[in-house]
Amino acid sequence: MTQKFLIAMLGATALISGCATKGYVRQNVTPVQDKLNQVADQVNKEGTDLQKTQQDVAKNTQAISATDEKATAADRRAGDAMNRANQASDQAQKQAQKDDQEFAQLRGVIANLDDYKVSNQAIVLFKFNSAELSPEDKQQLDQLASNTGSLKRYFIAVEGYTDTTGDANYNLQLSRRRADAVVVYLSAEKKVPFYQIRTIGLGENNLVDNGKTREARAKNRRVEVKIFSADAAVASLGGGR
Repeated sequence: MTQKFLIAMLGATALISGCATKGYVRQNVTPVQDKLNQVADQVNKEGTDLQKTQQDVAKNTQAISATDEKATAADRRAGDAMNRANQASDQAQKQAQKDDQEFAQLRGVIANLDDYKVSNQAIVLFKFNSAELSPEDKQQLDQLASNTGSLKRYFIAVEGYTDTTGDANYNLQLSRRRADAVVVYLSAEKKVPFYQIRTIGLGENNLVDNGKTREARAKNRRVEVKIFSADAAVASLGGGR
């Protein structure tokens, strides 16, 4: 009886001890494991976020590199534009200086206008409704321009005219085109300085022949070119004024 009782007591003690151990585990070990699991989940999540951040950094690095290249190209273009602007400014200044010299010469011409006399002249005739120079016209202008080489104080007056056929306003424009054709030829082909030339279109005014015949109208379709020089007047005063 006693032996059976001891055995029963030992079994109960072991059972109680086993239950107590499981309870201890549940109360102490399980929360720690849960905490470890949470930490592991957090680490995994942070690892994923870190990988995504690294990918974003790589993309941003590429974008920054591309932006730097664009900025460098833009700086280069801006530098080129600045250089061109500086060159244009230099050219403008040089042209302004040249214009000032030419205007000064022109003022000298105007100030002594009474001293200028016609030293040479030519009449260039045009076909009906045309502002084109013929070979014969160009020969006249060649000879006229050759006479300016020895002149120091001179200007060339170019006056364009038409006959009375057609509309007066149209004829006025046509007379200007004829005068311009002479100016362009003298300046571009014969290298006469443009500032030495005065030009005007007068249309149907100042007819040289009032007749109604074809020959009369042909005489009126003209450009009168006159060289005015003050060299003779200056020479008569002893070379100075």
